[in-house]
Amino acid sequence: MSRPAPHILAVLAALAAAMLWGTTGTLQSLLPAAREPLVVGALRVTLGAAALMAFALARPAARRAFGRLPLGPLLFAAMAVAAYNMLFFAAILMAGVGIGTAITIGSAPLWVAAYELLRLRRLPPPRKALGQALAITGAAFLVVSGRAEGVSAFGLILAAGAGLCYATYSLASSSMSARAPSATIASAIFSLAALFSLPVFVIFPASWAFAPEALPWLLVLGFVSTGLAYALYTWSLTRLAPGTAVTLALAEPLTAWLLALAIVDESATPLKLAGAALLLLGLYLVTKRERAESL
Repeated sequence: MSRPAPHILAVLAALAAAMLWGTTGTLQSLLPAAREPLVVGALRVTLGAAALMAFALARPAARRAFGRLPLGPLLFAAMAVAAYNMLFFAAILMAGVGIGTAITIGSAPLWVAAYELLRLRRLPPPRKALGQALAITGAAFLVVSGRAEGVSAFGLILAAGAGLCYATYSLASSSMSARAPSATIASAIFSLAALFSLPVFVIFPASWAFAPEALPWLLVLGFVSTGLAYALYTWSLTRLAPGTAVTLALAEPLTAWLLALAIVDESATPLKLAGAALLLLGLYLVTKRERAESL
């Protein structure tokens, strides 16, 4: 009976990460209108890498573990992180914020389930599958406005690709959890991803990022909403199945919606309220199932 406490802490860590990710949209809206979305994504990775490296270097055990990381999964995860930011921001430009976000975050649990089915020959338990379906549906209700005019089919493909990259990061990080502390894993992945993102700064203008009104929000976006969030999420992957962790991350749109209610006076429509209820019920079923399996 000693295992539930670590499980509960891991669930709370994944939910906290999702809540921090949910502040991303609000923080980006505070940046100058001249911002380049792909540069915002690259800066998120770069500043997040700096924060994660600081977390790792502060712990002797984490510093010593860098040499134990397997190169293949490390490179795979780093490319997934870099590609995720590029694909996601391109997707929301082409498909819209609501639909692009819904497909990105909603497809991640499906990609993990597909991997487990094809590679591990394992289907999720019925209650967990039901919980994932409810959570995905609820998240879609929260982020989709109901209007789909002018949506690019290629944008939908990019959003699904972003979801695949997010699932890939989760699976690769989980596979390395026995080799090194989570701080080592996250900092190494993001440091490499920052290197992969460098061409963005050459191709697109980034001078707006040095404006006094932009810098504070970029620091919060990079250090807190990215660095701290991924530190918590990667730690949760050492104690939760990847499918459970990516499903818990669906709490992100709930946080974003609550912030919109509080800051920009968004209305609480019946569809949004139903989405919040379905999302919470789905997360409860998913976490209850995994807790039962850990006892």
